[in-house]
Formats: sequence, structure tokens, C-alpha cells
Amino acid sequence: MQPELNGVFEKVNFTNNSSIRLHINREYEDYPIHWHSATEIIMPLENTYSVTMNKTQYSLKEGDILIIPPGELHELYAPPTGTRIIFLFDFTLVSNLKGFSSILPVITQPRLVTKELCPDIYEKEREILLEIAREYREASTLWEASIYSMIIQIFVLIGRNHIDSGGLFPDVRTNKQKEYIEKFNKIFEFIDNNYTEDISLETVADIAGFSKFHFSRLFKQFTDTSFYDYLNLRRIKAAENLLLDPSLPITEIALQSGFSSISTFNRVFKAFKKCTPSEFKELYRKRNKEMN
Repeated sequence: MQPELNGVFEKVNFTNNSSIRLHINREYEDYPIHWHSATEIIMPLENTYSVTMNKTQYSLKEGDILIIPPGELHELYAPPTGTRIIFLFDFTLVSNLKGFSSILPVITQPRLVTKELCPDIYEKEREILLEIAREYREASTLWEASIYSMIIQIFVLIGRNHIDSGGLFPDVRTNKQKEYIEKFNKIFEFIDNNYTEDISLETVADIAGFSKFHFSRLFKQFTDTSFYDYLNLRRIKAAENLLLDPSLPITEIALQSGFSSISTFNRVFKAFKKCTPSEFKELYRKRNKEMN
């Protein structure tokens, strides 16, 4: 089943009145370079499967799990025979849950979960994905709510594995690790409550009790991104929700999301989402029109 493409954008044909789509793919055909506004999870059940994303090739073995965030350009290559789960869903419904902000950079990057890379969580992740496939197939009462509860479990496991790995702050003594994590959780809460304001690195470093240089280094270790990139990511996540409101103009959305100008908003949004705010808004408008 080839995706329906508009340029390189793939229109995801979700199940009627739903924001979820899962299919067991057996086709011997490649998917050309494309992106979509849904999060995608792929797990081969039989034989291998290949994905190229950000110039990185992922050669998936049976049981390997690859999570592709929204907006990522990627290509899919199928072997002559094989079976794989391809699962797509609207990530905005879970990304703004309280507490998720501390792992936002982790769960909005491509994530490969294998037995070798993630031995502590791999089996549980695989079991959850198989259970999602069963729930989708049977479509019992409240099946969508059940699946979203399992999606949350998937990302909670990834987040805890990242935070509890002990390698977040390699230069910090073990007995200080928990203290630093608690400080950073307070910082993420502060950003959640104030991202619409003009927050400076110096202000946040002072709240954490670090020099701005030390704070910058620790923040990078914790999130795999810089403070200002994280702040922009948080603002973009807020903008995504506002863009779903057809009555809000783009300029108002930019201001409500914490951007000082429409030009900055357009530039940052496109860097993160691979489309402009207007294009993103139009994609959701078309999708809702088709669903209704």
C-alpha cells in the first residue's frame, strides 16, 4: 500500500473518526522520501526492513523498534519478503501531558529500541506494541483510549530509561545525580509556565543555582540539545495546538507561543517541522474536513 503523497508530504489515512492507523505491511515496495504530521513506529515481525532518515540508515532486524517523530523526512525500503507493523498516531494528544516536557527532546528525536541498545526496556516495549496491534485489530469498546494509554507507557519507559541510566551527568558524583535531576525538573516546570515570556539563559541558570556556562553544559547532557533549542521546541509544541484552532490567525499564534515576530516564528517552525505554520494549519484543516 503506497502512501498518498502531496509533494513529499504523506496524507495519513487514519481510521474513521480516529487519530490512529496501524497495518501489517507485507508489500515488496519502497516508500519514496516523505514526511507526515503523525508519529510512526515500525517493527519488523518477519525479515528485515530499512529506513533512511537524516542521512542515517536504520537496518531493522526482526523485533527491532524504530520511532519516527512527526515532520522527519524518511524513506522506507522493503525486502522481497517480510512482514512488519507500521503504526501511526497523532502525538500531540500525549506530548503536552504534565511531566513530558522533561523528556521532550528525547521523545521528539528518532529513537531506535533494540535488545542490544535498550536491554532494560526492550521486551516490555515489544510486548506493548504487539498488544496495541491486537487492540487495534479487535476494535473493542474504548479501543482508541486503550491504545493511547499504551502509547504513553511506551514513552514513559523511554523517558525513565533515559533519566535513570546514570549517564546524564557523567562528571557529577553519584550521590549528586538525583539532586541535579530534581533541579532540572524544576527548570522544565518553570519553562512550561513561562515559555511565552522572554526567558534568558542567565535567568534560568540562576534559578538552578549554576553559572550560565556550567548550566549550558549540564542542560546539553540532560536533553541532548541546547537551552534555546529546547525553549523553541517547547514553543513549537504550544503552537501546534493553537494551529488546530481555525479562528486564530498565524500572527496571534506566534505571540501566544512566545515568539517576538512572525518571521522568527516561521523560520523556527519550519526548522523543526519541515513545513510552515500556514502549511501545518492547512494540513490539519483538510484532515478534519475529510474526517467530518
